[in-house]
Amino acid sequence: MKNYKKLSDNEIEVKLKEIKNWQIENGKLCKSFEFKNFTQAFGFITKIALESEKLDHHPELFNVFNQVKIFLSTHKVNGLSEYDFILAKKIDDL
Repeated sequence: MKNYKKLSDNEIEVKLKEIKNWQIENGKLCKSFEFKNFTQAFGFITKIALESEKLDHHPELFNVFNQVKIFLSTHKVNGLSEYDFILAKKIDDL
C-alpha cells in the first residue's frame, strides 16, 4: 500500500523545477501535448494508460484531435503527492 503524503507549496515548487513545462492549474499538475494527428495523440494516451496502471496512479486525460491535456493530482490527499511528479516524469519520457 502506498504512503500518500500531500506536498507543501515549497515541496511543489522544488519538484516543478525537476520536470519540463508542467504547471499548476486549479491545484493540479498540468501539461498539454500536440501531435501530428489523432492517431499519434491516441497512441500517446495508450502509453500513458499502461504506465499509469503500473504505478496504480491515474491521470485525467483530455483529447481533442491531435491535442492531449493531462491533469495529475492525488485524490487521497486532495492535492499533489510525490506520485504525481513520478508519473509526470514517466509521461515526459514517453
